Amino acid sequence: MAGKIRLEDRECPLSATLGVVGEWWTLLILHDAFDGYTRFEQFQENLKISSSILTSRLRALTANGLLERRRYQTHPDRYEYVLTELGRSLRPVIVTLAAWGNSRLRPEQRSMILVDRETGAEVEPVVVDRSTGRELDPENFVFAAGPAAGEVMRTRYADAARRQSTPDGGR
Repeated sequence: MAGKIRLEDRECPLSATLGVVGEWWTLLILHDAFDGYTRFEQFQENLKISSSILTSRLRALTANGLLERRRYQTHPDRYEYVLTELGRSLRPVIVTLAAWGNSRLRPEQRSMILVDRETGAEVEPVVVDRSTGRELDPENFVFAAGPAAGEVMRTRYADAARRQSTPDGGR
């Protein structure tokens, strides 16, 4: 599999992130964890997932530091899976993905919405720059090579900048 990965993907944070959370069941398990599920049986019953797949995904989420496995019973040992700080930091991503999905539906087709806990009013999440509060739209914000970027990434974003600065898209 490693041979199929492009060189720039090896240093790309998006590619690395998808390697951890880009699988269907992983995101659904995290969604359940945000809703308060912690036990194997809870995840399995809610998601209707096989025990082998659930075991594999929980193991990966634990190994990657998104969940912490804690014993809650002895004789027999039983464990729960609790979100870590790193895991909790993914909540805005999952909220944004759900909002994107809902934006493609008519309001009456939405089975889950995000609401203000205090007022119950539906809210629409947007991603903003922390320092300015400006929405991260593509007209004003673009990706660029970072300080650790190798030559492939630097070339990629230099080419992207040229394409975006010319009326014909750099053709």
